[in-house]
Amino acid sequence: MHIIGTAGHVDHGKSSLVISLTGHDPDRLQEERRRGMTLDLGFAPLRFPDGIEAGIIDVPGHEKFLHNMLAGAAGMELLLLVVSAVEGPMPQTSEHLQILNFLNVKSAIIVLTHCDLVAEEEQQIAATLVLDACRGTVAEGAPIVSVSNATGAGIERLRTAIHQALAVLPPRDAQAPAYLPIDRVFTLRGHGTVVTGTLMQGTIRAGERMLLAPAQSPARVRALQVFGDKSDSVSAGSRVAVNLSGLEATAVTRGDVLTAQDAFEPSNELHVRFTPLAQTRAKLRRRTPVRAHIGAAEVLGRLVLSQPPAHTDASLGAVLHLARPSTVYPGSRLVLRGITPKVLLGGAVVCGPADVLPIGVRSREKAGDEPDDDPCLTNVAAIVAAGALAPLSAAKIAASANVRLESAEHALQALIGSKRIVALAKPPQYISRAVFEDALQRVRTALQDNHSRFPWRAGMQSKHIAAVLCVEETFASRLLTVWEKEGSAAQPAGYWHLPGDDPVLDPAQRHFFGSVFSADSQTALLPASYAAIVAKAKALGVAAATEALDGSIAVGKLVRIGDDVYRTEQIDKARREIETVTARSGSATMSQLRDAFGTSRKYALPLLEYFDGIGLTVRDGDQRRLRKP
Repeated sequence: MHIIGTAGHVDHGKSSLVISLTGHDPDRLQEERRRGMTLDLGFAPLRFPDGIEAGIIDVPGHEKFLHNMLAGAAGMELLLLVVSAVEGPMPQTSEHLQILNFLNVKSAIIVLTHCDLVAEEEQQIAATLVLDACRGTVAEGAPIVSVSNATGAGIERLRTAIHQALAVLPPRDAQAPAYLPIDRVFTLRGHGTVVTGTLMQGTIRAGERMLLAPAQSPARVRALQVFGDKSDSVSAGSRVAVNLSGLEATAVTRGDVLTAQDAFEPSNELHVRFTPLAQTRAKLRRRTPVRAHIGAAEVLGRLVLSQPPAHTDASLGAVLHLARPSTVYPGSRLVLRGITPKVLLGGAVVCGPADVLPIGVRSREKAGDEPDDDPCLTNVAAIVAAGALAPLSAAKIAASANVRLESAEHALQALIGSKRIVALAKPPQYISRAVFEDALQRVRTALQDNHSRFPWRAGMQSKHIAAVLCVEETFASRLLTVWEKEGSAAQPAGYWHLPGDDPVLDPAQRHFFGSVFSADSQTALLPASYAAIVAKAKALGVAAATEALDGSIAVGKLVRIGDDVYRTEQIDKARREIETVTARSGSATMSQLRDAFGTSRKYALPLLEYFDGIGLTVRDGDQRRLRKP
């Protein structure tokens, strides 16, 4: 089902047109019928033989009932712009057009009424005037159909035009969490509370448990009707009446929203992209009191712009502070009017709750950051940023953004591609690039300071970096892994340092280690003892010798095997001996290799186990051979 809406000036024949099209009188109030004027929203079904169905919302045309018109306009997909051929476009014609433009109505048909009262030439004049009035709006270039509600002339042509327009409208998202703005509430004897509205997205099923937002009151769906026909379920785009149990009618007001459970969070602050109306732009300030029309609700608030509106019709980033919580989803459209006078100020697209943004509009003003054209992207980016150094999974992000998992994953990939977020592996989680870079800068500063103060150290262990960031060591390790892949950090043997910051010994340390390790590459493969080195350095008063020793081992200048410490030249010599001996017969015993090393079994066995461990050799019984590539 799709939703059609009428719009236009008072007395231009909107309600009569609905009767002509459907046979149903949308004026349900006695006063409306007595005065011949629509005061509130009216509804009627429109069905076609091929199964295409639509609901028509008839809105009041009088300026004093504009708030009622706005309550019904939010769900419209096809506009019937009704203009009298007698009067032509009038003030409410233009205002309704501007409102529906801000609400992003998808399609329009211009209906010229009262054509039985004027000559053909006057009809042409009226048509020309209305086309001029429609420039720059959803109705620009729309087909014009001339009708007479009194004689029925043109009604079938209009039905055909409506059918053609409905056939190409895109379907609404029936898989998203259910969201039903309530425009009517009443009590039905024997049944209890009934609410009605246009189901903007999702599906509602009989027996389902839902929430009344923003109070978040639980309720159960007792029964469903679509224009008087009972149904077990209704999908997005339907005009639906929902019989609820667990809620008194007095607890529900127009503007409340019936939602799926655990899908939406009410918020007093909304991050929006605001488009000002050119005619009233001069009335805007950086902080402007407004009436926000959100779905069927009218909420007082204050619009805080990210920058002055200047002389442009371009959209601006803004935060809408509301007097009471509102429940919306990314991409929701809303209309803003002034407090006094109640002039139209502009329209806005909801990007998400402002309280999920870590920096708020004040920092956005400094950064000049603007929301994306795609509200889902903006909301996902904000939610990831709000997580700071607590990474979020795609499922968690989707739930927070009130979008399907596939939509969240698509947005995440786009944000990764634009380098606005960073993906962490095992498990897949996400943090914002800004948070990531800030953390990297803090770690970079810590590593620079560590190397400056202790140049002989190999670097910092991940547990110490975790302390710098005030995070768990496992998370710090995941960040460090990404930094290493990007070339921002290096990790020799579990010690992290900036690229190029290898350990540097001071003169005393260099002299000491020179005396401990002979530089003669022909020396037999006899190691030094780690414990003995530490003890000797302590006895000689060599500062930080243990740290310097560990640093040299970490970066591969020395190799520690158990308590034995070798120079890398000695390890390279042992490698060459293994390759030479095993080349003769394909393998060698431990005693053969011991003799080639020129050392004892005490040192040869740990050496051979070291080469087994690094994958150079493979032990097969009492033989060792080179591991095949």
